[in-house]
Amino acid sequence: MGSIFRSIGAIVAGLLTVIVLSLGTDQVLHELNVYPPWGEPMHAPELNALALSYRLVYGVLGPYITARLAPYAPMGHALTLGTIGLALASAGAYTAMSLNIGPAWYPIALAASSLPTALLGGWLATRRARLAA
Repeated sequence: MGSIFRSIGAIVAGLLTVIVLSLGTDQVLHELNVYPPWGEPMHAPELNALALSYRLVYGVLGPYITARLAPYAPMGHALTLGTIGLALASAGAYTAMSLNIGPAWYPIALAASSLPTALLGGWLATRRARLAA
């Protein structure tokens, strides 16, 4: 029974890492006037590329943390987080494209990168664990 709670905790920790770091970085860039004010779309491709770049890094870090905290099957936990990310990013892509908010490639790239970044994060965590053993 305790193992299921540790599994859920590992996945929540990774998810919160991605969300908090992403929104925190967004907020800093809004405060620095790099990004337009909240609620206004970012139409400049270079700003969307900037957002995608740090989200890719956070998309690796979250599953890495999840895999490190997982009580068993670290890669499976990382991929579970990636699947959750895929579902959330796909819903965001659908919403953004329905409302015509910003360029379509950006939310599609977020969704498309969810599983590859989760795989990389999980692999890095399992590799680190093997090297430490």
